[in-house]
Parts: sequence; structure tokens; C-alpha cells
Amino acid sequence: MNLLIKSATILDPGSSFHQRVADILIENGVITRIADDIDADTELFDAEGKYVSPGFFDLNCNVGELGLETKEDLHSGTMAAAAGGFTGIALMPNTQPPVHSKSEVEYLLNRSKGNLVDVYPLGTISQKREGKDLAEMYDMYQSGAKAFTDGNRPVQDAGLMERALLYAQGFDALVFSYPEDTAIAGKAKVNEGEISTLLGMKGIPSLAEELMVARDLYLAEYTVSRIHFTTISTARSVELIREAKRKGIEVTCDVAAHHLILTDEALLGFDSLYKVKPPLRTADDVAALVKGLKDGTIDAIVSQHTPHEIEFKDVEFEVAEYGIIGLQTAFSLALKAGLPVELIVEKLAVNPREILGVELPVIAEDEKANLVVFDTDAEWEYTAANNKSKSANSPYIGQRLKGKVLLTYNNQQIFK
Repeated sequence: MNLLIKSATILDPGSSFHQRVADILIENGVITRIADDIDADTELFDAEGKYVSPGFFDLNCNVGELGLETKEDLHSGTMAAAAGGFTGIALMPNTQPPVHSKSEVEYLLNRSKGNLVDVYPLGTISQKREGKDLAEMYDMYQSGAKAFTDGNRPVQDAGLMERALLYAQGFDALVFSYPEDTAIAGKAKVNEGEISTLLGMKGIPSLAEELMVARDLYLAEYTVSRIHFTTISTARSVELIREAKRKGIEVTCDVAAHHLILTDEALLGFDSLYKVKPPLRTADDVAALVKGLKDGTIDAIVSQHTPHEIEFKDVEFEVAEYGIIGLQTAFSLALKAGLPVELIVEKLAVNPREILGVELPVIAEDEKANLVVFDTDAEWEYTAANNKSKSANSPYIGQRLKGKVLLTYNNQQIFK
């Protein structure tokens, strides 16, 4: 599809047009010209006062397919991604069956061919995500899996994590760690602190996350391996990773967008829409996460999009499932956290691809068009009507948000 984007401010640190206001002409999926004023007989999009950047990329996205399509399938999941400005998503293997062999990887890749949103399945570390034996990591890598994780199940066995790190080295793959010591977290549902005491609920101490971060940093240092921590949530975790980077350990990490805004005080009404894992932490933790993004300790922002049918969330807090949908709100929440727009582009578009080893789109002539246009000042209401997900488990539905994605373009397809 051909398109002329008029008068956009280009935000792309890899482009010679970075921070310039220009017209962008796209023909047959390729940027053919960038100039101050272009006249072409094609569809026009007025982007005066708006920004254009490489399309966003989500490193932590849950889609129900395989097996849980009533929560979300690839069609609805990628529609929600496109609406949120994402042109690429890394799929967590939290499915039934899990993505633990090349069959599941190839199925997901074949099912998502020809989509506006590029899909990257992540394979499991262990068979069936049981944390006992290594999965067929190399076979999955050969079939297209870019990285390996047990999703929302932490790898409790240190020996298994060590073997995974060593094995992945052989073909330069990346291992994700979801840091939680389940023996310490137990069956608690919320952050341990003043709010959990006020609610009369057993809490998950920050220690449960921080012990696992420390363990896996030691393992990465010992094996001289790369490791990525997904959805860190505590101030001490940020400090541990900051110190590890100073020591030269090859570590990256991300944070969920909702952890930059919400604290455990949101739970005072026992609203299960705010039940997430890692749990919402304190205001001090939120401040440390935002600081970690600004100083480069935290490399990326993720949606941690986790859809659920209404019967899994509209129940008592204690038995409700964890998670919220976040693809359509991630950009707005990053803005609400007070992050500069150029930093948001770095954390949502550039760094995630570098972490996963995915080709980074560049806004330059003769390059494939893979981009998003957004307005940092526009307000919009997130409603049931414009929610593209099959699920509706977001506390932001019915609320007005600032920062609107206006257009998403990739693979010769446009969403607006």
C-alpha cells in the first residue's frame, strides 16, 4: 500500500533524518523518498505536529493460541498490537500445549505469515514448562525461536538454569529469566508491605524476586552467558542489575508498563483487574524503575499483555487470575510515567529488537517501511468498542489516556 506521510517529526536514532520534520513517501512497502515537501498522487496522512518512529516491539506478550484461543488468538492479538503501535511481538510460551518443540514454533510462524505485525515465538527452557528437563532448544532455534523462557513460571532449579545458559551459548541464543523464588513467594497474591497488612492478605516479599535476580546474575557471570530479566519490579532488583552491568556481565532487563504507574495502593478496593504478577509494588519501587529506565539500567518497556476471559477476572480477588491486557495502553502509560518521547522510542522500538537480535527498521530512503505515527498530546478514551483484544481485563477501559497511536505501517499494510 502506498502512503505519503506529511510533515512528521522523525524520531529514529539510527536515521540521518533523526529529529527532522519531513515528508515520507512509501511505495510498495519501501520508503522511496524523504524530503521537506513531497507531492505525490497517493493516500495522504497529515502528521504535522506528530511523531514518526520505527514500529514498537513487545518482548513480553501473551496470546492464547495454541489451545487458549478463547482468551486471545493470533488475529485479535495482532490487531491489539497494531492498535498500540507495535509492529513486532515476542510471544510467551504460556499456552496449552506450551511452545516446547519445533512443531509449535513452526505452527505459530506459519499462522502469522502475511500479518502487519511480525510474530516471534519464544520457546520454553524446560519440557512442558515443568522445570525438570531441558526442552528441544536447538530444534526450536532452527525453526525460528529467538529466545527461551518458561514464561510466567520461574526456573527454580539452579542447575537447570545453568545448563540452559551453557547450552544456549552454543548457538548464540538468549535466555529469559522470570525472577521469582516460589518457595518464598508461596501462595501470596499481593506485595508484602503496609497495604497487604491493611488488606489482611499474605504478601509476596520483594526478596522473592531479588534472590532470583541475584542467583541468575551469578549464573550468567559463572557461565559467561547473556541473560535477560523480564518484568522486574523492585528497587533492589534495579540496583542488582545496575551493579552487574558495571561489572561487565551481559545482562539486559525490561519492565511492564503498568509497573511504572500503579502501586499496591490500587488494591485497596480489592479490584481483581489490578491483580498482576509480579505484584504491584510501592511508590519507592516505581520511582526506582523510572530512574532505571532513564539511566539505562532497564533496557526496555513491555506490555506483559495477558488476556483472560471474564470468568477468570470477575471473581473474588483471592481466586482471580493474574494479568491485564496492555498492548493498546503501553505507550500512553510510558508517557504518563514522565519519560521523554525519545527515551520511549528507545525502550519500545529500538532496544527490544537489539536484545532479541531482530533487524531494526530504519526510517531512511530505500529501507522497508516499518513505522508508527503518534501524537504525544492527543487524549483518547479506551473503550470496549475500540478494544481490539478478545479480552477486556484492563483497569484502563473507560478511562481517558494521553498519548495516541494514530497509524501503524508494516509489511505493506496500514492500521489507523
